[in-house]
Amino acid sequence: MSCELFGVLADGTAVQIWTLTNASGVRVRLIDFGAAIVSIELPAPDGQLVDVVLGFDTLDAYVEHRGCLGAVVGRFANRIAHARFTLDGHDYQLRSRGGAHHLHGGPDGFDRVVWQGEWVSPGRAVRFQRRSPAGEEGYPGTCDVSVTYTLDDAATLAVEYAATSDAPTPINLSQHSYFNLAGHDAGSILDHTLTLGATHVTPVDATLIPVGEIRSVDGTALDFRRPVRIGARIDSADEQIRIAGGYDHNFVLDRTDDGLAFAARVVEPVSGRTLEVHTTEPGVQFYTGNFLDGSQVGKGGVPYQRRHGFCLETQHFPDSPNQPAFPDTILRPGRTFRSRTEFRFG
Repeated sequence: MSCELFGVLADGTAVQIWTLTNASGVRVRLIDFGAAIVSIELPAPDGQLVDVVLGFDTLDAYVEHRGCLGAVVGRFANRIAHARFTLDGHDYQLRSRGGAHHLHGGPDGFDRVVWQGEWVSPGRAVRFQRRSPAGEEGYPGTCDVSVTYTLDDAATLAVEYAATSDAPTPINLSQHSYFNLAGHDAGSILDHTLTLGATHVTPVDATLIPVGEIRSVDGTALDFRRPVRIGARIDSADEQIRIAGGYDHNFVLDRTDDGLAFAARVVEPVSGRTLEVHTTEPGVQFYTGNFLDGSQVGKGGVPYQRRHGFCLETQHFPDSPNQPAFPDTILRPGRTFRSRTEFRFG
């Protein structure tokens, strides 16, 4: 186990890097800035470690980059239309990010701040906490948030979220790692195969805001009920693919109860590495790095190009505060928001 200095912000705030390890040699590194995953290293047959998430070598690079690589996003992950919503008769204006809408908690959301880290189980679990003050990015209520990362000997990285608030507020937390099971420096992810536990999707308009419908994936390029190569239909004429420039969609998980549900399974065909995602959330955003453009120079000086990583962001549905038919995302005083996602590597 280790906790070491990763860097210092311009205001003098120190940022630590925390290392989790398990008995088989899996190693996960995390930083206080954004409560972000910097690396997930898996043992290869030759004894080397292969890093399967995109990230940066320095704190300065994380500060400069605004694409949420590896970070926890909130208060509200994904998009809120026109950066506004109405709650209990009051109108709230949020800060916009990425255009006219509110994205991933705003330009100074949870991915842009320093969290307070502490060991829960030294070497195996670390918890990051912060207080989001009332008015931060336009949200009502003071919100206390924590995220706990735990690595077990079965190569499962569990991510547990908790939040309370002293006033009603939307809450929707997610982990925004970009995965490439061939290695962060291996290039395209289009040959990975994907299975999703979802028969429906929330289709979007031309600005990637849900239209309010829950639509079957049957007969569309968004049908991953059986294993499909990610690149097989990514440039198809399907309207939803054309709008997003690839995959950037919320899939509605086929849940039977409130516990952990199967969300996704990804296989990298050359190495045989697998990733399964299970979650208590109702949805998962599958994103294929459509906005990566090579300007993001990652670990080891590797430029991350378009579609060099994929995201599986477990979440409530985008724009839920403006969509009464979607599952409720309002956290009220006296209640605790809880969510768990497991990333299982094999």
